[in-house]
Amino acid sequence: MPATSKHELLTASEKEFSKLQGLLDELPEELWLERDEEGTTPKDVVAHRAHWIDLFLGWYRDGQAGRKVHFPAKGYKWNETRRYNADLRKAQAGFSWVSARAELSEKHKELTALLESLSNEELYDAPMKGAKNHWTTGRWAEAAGPSHYRSAAKYLRQRDRAFRKPS
Repeated sequence: MPATSKHELLTASEKEFSKLQGLLDELPEELWLERDEEGTTPKDVVAHRAHWIDLFLGWYRDGQAGRKVHFPAKGYKWNETRRYNADLRKAQAGFSWVSARAELSEKHKELTALLESLSNEELYDAPMKGAKNHWTTGRWAEAAGPSHYRSAAKYLRQRDRAFRKPS
């Protein structure tokens, strides 16, 4: 169930980020850069989550400033997120495991700072400016943060189990 208050959102964000960080701490080093059948590595997943938080922060800033908000990003439509994510993986190819984790931590801090700076009303009483849909700022933040942390953790747990499974 999505969060409906600032307190619920901050709690979910910290809970899911902590779970993800714990999982990342335990992930075997041999798995960090190992590609799955689609060519994605755990490092790619971590860097991807950091980037999507940054996208959300940009959407929020642009909407607040009255600028056009590009969803999901300039030159892409929502039905092109697969292509966008593939392009993103190429752009982030030079990231190391350490840099991807540092980027995720930094973006989580920025997300938390924004959420803490906003009132419950600013997060949940109206659609996010510039979004052109009914989702509130809080709902967009949850999609970029806690929901993405959960999906990353699920993927990484599956990869870890498969890696540790005896042959």
